Amino acid sequence: MRKPLVAALLALVTAGAGAAPAAAAPAAPAPGGTASAQKEAGALPARQAAAPAAVDFAGTVALSNCSGSVVRLPGSADGDPALVLTNGHCLETGFPAPGQVLVDRSSSRTFGLLDSAGTRVATLRADRIVYATMTGTDAALYRLTSTYAQIRNSYGIDALTLDDTRPAAGTAIKVVSGYWKRIYSCAIDGFVHRLKEGGWTWKDSVRYTPACDTIGGTSGSPVVDAATGRVVAVNNTGNEDGARCTVNNPCEVDADGTVTVRRGINYAQQTHQIPACFASGNRLDLNRSGCTLPRP
Repeated sequence: MRKPLVAALLALVTAGAGAAPAAAAPAAPAPGGTASAQKEAGALPARQAAAPAAVDFAGTVALSNCSGSVVRLPGSADGDPALVLTNGHCLETGFPAPGQVLVDRSSSRTFGLLDSAGTRVATLRADRIVYATMTGTDAALYRLTSTYAQIRNSYGIDALTLDDTRPAAGTAIKVVSGYWKRIYSCAIDGFVHRLKEGGWTWKDSVRYTPACDTIGGTSGSPVVDAATGRVVAVNNTGNEDGARCTVNNPCEVDADGTVTVRRGINYAQQTHQIPACFASGNRLDLNRSGCTLPRP
């Protein structure tokens, strides 16, 4: 969960990355860090090569310290205020404390909107933090002052859609970073009962195959199903040094309490549970039937 500072820049240079490649170049897996301190992706799984969805940068955003994306729910209308998805640890106010859930907070944060080529075409502005937490999951949703229709009409860019179905192990995915304008390709290796990092614990986290070894600034990147183009998770962390359950070194905890440390392996938080917590008009309602997001 480190911000993209000098160490992240050094990691980028060491990885031999270009300024803004359209896709991740093959690289040998190496120790990474949290979503904000990881390296270049490896080769594409064979089954992903024929994926029908064209995954690019359109609809992703660059934050001051992280990545994100303009997202819509399966039931969102074009006239609804648009939402931006990123990590809870990317909030401008700092990390939420363990157990803390923020709802309906004022915000004037800005986001750089990217087109398909990764060119910044607009600055979008939020007026509210709709929801944010690092408890159970690591996610934040901002409400923009623009609607989906206004963004499309002005810039020709559609929002990414959140999938409301849980992804499967083996799914080919792309992690799309608006901060670095880079795309990382790998697959879902499996799911983690509990992922513990410092004082925070996340449930049913996505574990990547080693090829997704992202770098600093990719926190909050949408994790996109390469076959459908829908968002299935939000990129957030990885074990950097091989330490056990410390900040920047999350550990896996099984249902029986067994702890596993996987140095250099990186993770994301699923997002399929988010749509059930929203009513019409993109209005958050944590009391809706089927909503399992943590409550204040």
